[in-house]
Amino acid sequence: MTNNYYDIAKEIERIAIIPVIALNNAKDAEPLAEALSNAGLPAAEVTFRTDAAVESISIITKKYPNILTGAGTVLTIDQVNKAMDAGAKFIVSPGLNPTVVDYCVDKNIPIFPGVNNPMGIEFALERGLDVLKFFPAEASGGIKMVEAMSAPYGKVKFMATGGIGLGNLTSYLNSKSIVACGGSWMVKSDLINDGKFSEIEKLCREAVEVVNNWRNK
Repeated sequence: MTNNYYDIAKEIERIAIIPVIALNNAKDAEPLAEALSNAGLPAAEVTFRTDAAVESISIITKKYPNILTGAGTVLTIDQVNKAMDAGAKFIVSPGLNPTVVDYCVDKNIPIFPGVNNPMGIEFALERGLDVLKFFPAEASGGIKMVEAMSAPYGKVKFMATGGIGLGNLTSYLNSKSIVACGGSWMVKSDLINDGKFSEIEKLCREAVEVVNNWRNK
C-alpha cells in the first residue's frame, strides 16, 4: 500500500481511540468537533448510518482540520467518493467488500475494512492491507480472538470496534496486535441529539485520560 495508508494508520495508533459518530443533523457537527478538540481527542469516524454524514464530514474537515476525520460504515463506491469529496482522510467499512476495497486500493484511498476471521484477513493481505478493523470485537471473541488470529498473522494489526468502553479499553490496547480502539461510548447519539456537548467533552476527556495513564505505566 501507499505511504498515505501507513501514515494514517500511524496517526490512528498515536491517537489510540477513534470516536465512532452518528450525526442525525449536520448542525451538530461543529459543536461536536469542538468538544473533541477541547478534550484532546483529534479524531472522528463519521458513519454513513445517517443522511447527514457527507455534510458533517465537510463541516468538520473545514472547521477543524486538526481532527483526523474518516468515514465509517462505508458500503459502496458511491459512498467512498462522497466521503472523499467531503474531505475524509480515510475509509472504514464494517466488512470486507472486495469491490469497495479494490476501488480504494486502486485509487490510493486509505481503507480499513472490517474482519473477524482468517478468511477476511487473507483477502485483505492479498490487497496489501495489514491494518484492519476488527468488528464486531466483543461479539467476535474479543481480545482472545485477536490473540488467536495474531498467531498465524503476526504482521496484521487491528483497530478494534464493537462493545468497547472504558471498562475494557486497556485490555485491548495492551495487545501488541491492537493499534487503536473505536467506539461510541463517549459520543452517544442521544447526547449529540440533546446538544449535551459539555457532557461529550467530559466523556472524551475521561477516555483520553485512560489512554494517557495506560501509556505512562
